[in-house]
Amino acid sequence: MLRTSSGSAGSDRRRNGCHGSGRGAWLGAGKMAVTGWLESLRTAEKTALLQDGRRKVHYLFPDGKEMAEEYDEKSGELLVRKWRVKSALGALGQWQIEVGEPALPGAGSLGPEFIKENNANPIFMRKDTKMNFQWRIRNLPYPKDVYSVCVDHKERCIVVRTTNKKYYKKFSIPDLDRHQLPLDESSLSFAHANCTLIISYQKPKEILVAEAELQKELKKVKTAHSSDGDWTSNIKSLSRKGRHES
Repeated sequence: MLRTSSGSAGSDRRRNGCHGSGRGAWLGAGKMAVTGWLESLRTAEKTALLQDGRRKVHYLFPDGKEMAEEYDEKSGELLVRKWRVKSALGALGQWQIEVGEPALPGAGSLGPEFIKENNANPIFMRKDTKMNFQWRIRNLPYPKDVYSVCVDHKERCIVVRTTNKKYYKKFSIPDLDRHQLPLDESSLSFAHANCTLIISYQKPKEILVAEAELQKELKKVKTAHSSDGDWTSNIKSLSRKGRHES
């Protein structure tokens, strides 16, 4: 995997003045938060399905919020995570993707000429590995030394900017927020190849432990098999079927 050393990335961050305080407030809270988030996953109503080589898990939380995850059946790597919440009137909203390929804006309703015209726009997505949170920003043609990637501790986010001021983005790591873990600058690195900026953040041990515990928990969930299209649209019938069979 393409990766720069932490030292190299660090020198870029210092040169561009990406600072921020606030890290200490999160120290010591991580263990309790990890336990709390795991407990919320354990108590959520879960439905599992094997489909197209993926293990798909739907979570329904007591507050009505939904989370759907998809794992590679063989490697166990997380491929998709998305969230859906109800509106104030009780209507289901659109799925918001946290991990995985972004949905093409207006796909299905726009002509190919529109899609072609926007192919050059930067495309941001998160695609994790076993050991790293990882983001890819496609369609960034500038050489590697143009980019600065750093941690803003005050806003608890990662900041990406270019010295030519052609691109700027900041984004959080929801996993660290859910577990109340601090961002560590030394865990951050980036590489650039084929017009794609690849940003990696090494998962802290607390995250690795929590992910392993979750996989143990998911093995207890009865899994259905299906080859039918969009599984999230049929989740209620799958849930009823699972309860009936159990």
